[in-house]
Amino acid sequence: MSFASEVREELCRSLPDKKCCCLAECYGVLLYCNTFSRDEIRIVTENTDLARRLPRLFRKAFGLSFDQSPDPETPGKRTFVMEDPEKLETVFAAYGQEHAPMALHINFGVLESDCCRQSFVRGAFLAGGSVTDPDKRYHLELATSHRKVSGECRSLLQELGFEFLDTQRSGSKILYLKQSDAIVDFLTMIGSPLQAMKIIQAKMEKEVRNGVNRRVNCETANLDKAVDAAQEQLSAIRALRSSGKFEALPQKLKDTALLREAHPEATLSELAAMVDPPVSKPAISHRMKTIIEKSRELREEPL
Repeated sequence: MSFASEVREELCRSLPDKKCCCLAECYGVLLYCNTFSRDEIRIVTENTDLARRLPRLFRKAFGLSFDQSPDPETPGKRTFVMEDPEKLETVFAAYGQEHAPMALHINFGVLESDCCRQSFVRGAFLAGGSVTDPDKRYHLELATSHRKVSGECRSLLQELGFEFLDTQRSGSKILYLKQSDAIVDFLTMIGSPLQAMKIIQAKMEKEVRNGVNRRVNCETANLDKAVDAAQEQLSAIRALRSSGKFEALPQKLKDTALLREAHPEATLSELAAMVDPPVSKPAISHRMKTIIEKSRELREEPL
């Protein structure tokens, strides 16, 4: 089951207690479904949970049944149709549009309370929403073919505290979120807190993995630098030995060189701890730099 299906499954577990919230959720479904006109209501869904919910929701909101209502358990697309003129008039009357010319828009007068607004947005998501798997990326959107409805829904969402961005795709107006925190808050608001928690968990796991990767990359880079530095030091010591200048080095430099030869993979901190008595890392680093400088002087001596 996809993450979006899991969200819908959680949203569809129970109907709103209040009739006004059922009406509001139906309103969101209708404005984001396939067809909502004075001649026909047509809702097409492949989601089993929504297919089970729609007949119960419309019955509680309007006291009506669909003229065509498929078996929710039948796989594939299910199409719910309402064409009876009296039923359609009842639906439009519920939203104060029984006599108004048909123009799809949101009648905010039927969405005065926060619970009804949240129910409306839940219906819009059930009919026209999608959300990606948080293990891949963060993206939630609401899609409708009605430009005016999309603009009004964006204003409603702003009043609820959400700043959706908008775009257009294949003739549909899209409102979308890309911030994980905003998606978590949105899903929690419309009634899917368990799936919202999965986003939080996925984000935490990503941050842990990224932190581990950064540390590993940093340690690898430091190790590479240490290996390169050690090879340069060993090369300098070999050059001094082959030139006969090694024995002329001060005793501290010779002791340091001997330690490096005996422990080619040791870090400077580890070498500093091996000196008797132990010295600081800057001290051992200074000695190594002096050895390298003396080897470079060999190349500059006239033949």
